[in-house]
Amino acid sequence: MVGIPDRWPIWPCAWPLRQSRSGQIRNEEIKSELARWEARFAEPGYLFGTGPNAFLKSKAHLLKPGQKALSIADGEGRNGVFLAECGLDVLAVDLSPTAIAKSRALASERRVTLRTEVVDLESWQWPVAAFDVVVAIFIQFSEPPARQRMFEGMKCALKPGGLLLLEGYRPEQLKYKTGGPSDVRRLYTRALLEESFGDLSSIEIVEHDSKISEGSRHVGMAALIDLVGRK
Repeated sequence: MVGIPDRWPIWPCAWPLRQSRSGQIRNEEIKSELARWEARFAEPGYLFGTGPNAFLKSKAHLLKPGQKALSIADGEGRNGVFLAECGLDVLAVDLSPTAIAKSRALASERRVTLRTEVVDLESWQWPVAAFDVVVAIFIQFSEPPARQRMFEGMKCALKPGGLLLLEGYRPEQLKYKTGGPSDVRRLYTRALLEESFGDLSSIEIVEHDSKISEGSRHVGMAALIDLVGRK
């Protein structure tokens, strides 16, 4: 495993951060969201399992040892640890300290190094051109304006030629009810992803209904959409 530097280089993106309605309202939003996830991740075991997401695993051939990777909203670490097992230098970020603690424990158990950071992605200063790979698996927790800023941050964080791997639920997921948000605005469509990532040098989007088995929270048929992009 290539060694992880003590500090990742951070250069803020050159687009303005969101101006919330007020600092107090934003703080309350963060507290509420944090409490929700902390309660979930405090449950015994790993809610979404310890194995990698199937889409991510299927793209392992695109990964190269020594690459720097960012795993967004990595939760309890299943995807970040997988990237580390593939030989990548990984920064895994999540809002929940409990989830981050579990991800560190999983990395220790698997004997890999995983860099972690507790962050609020809506106010985080995204690094610029710092990562060869950005992974975003089921990160559909933001309302559309915040989501678009997050998408811009993901592109900003990629190096030229960098790889973006994103998977989420489509609106059809509402009929399956096997995971994901109940707010249709937070679900992905091909048109949304084409508009959001069309400025990358290449994108490939695949829509499919597939059975998934990821811990106790993602089980059964699901309406999925996958994106593979290059900056």
